[in-house]
Amino acid sequence: MEQSLTVWLLPAFALLAGIGIGFLIARLVPNAAPNRTQRQLDDLQERFDTYQSEVVTHFNTTASLVKKLTQSYQEVQEHLSEGASRLALDELTRQRLLAALHADEAASPRERLTPPKSNEAPKDYAPKAPDAPGTLDETFGLKGKY
Repeated sequence: MEQSLTVWLLPAFALLAGIGIGFLIARLVPNAAPNRTQRQLDDLQERFDTYQSEVVTHFNTTASLVKKLTQSYQEVQEHLSEGASRLALDELTRQRLLAALHADEAASPRERLTPPKSNEAPKDYAPKAPDAPGTLDETFGLKGKY
């Protein structure tokens, strides 16, 4: 009987010891896992913030460059106008040069499309004369009687 008691007590103590060790490990190890997850989350947030900053910087630089381009274009227009006024030999040539330089400004307002004359929906077939056969007629397209 003593032997059967040892057979049952040894695994029971091993089970209790395993549960105790497992409980201690479970209490100590999870503290490391949230820190790792938090570090990953912080890293992702930092990368996202950096990306947003780069996007804002990119669009600010683009806006600045477009503004400079517009100013340069205006300066070139003014330079050409002054050159045409100063270098043209006669008044007629000066007027033609200035008109050519400012043609882009005059042409910028575009013509508006006129509305349709009729509110009738467009047809999806070719119109025909009243006495001509339609495209669904069995004699349509035939040159002679068969």
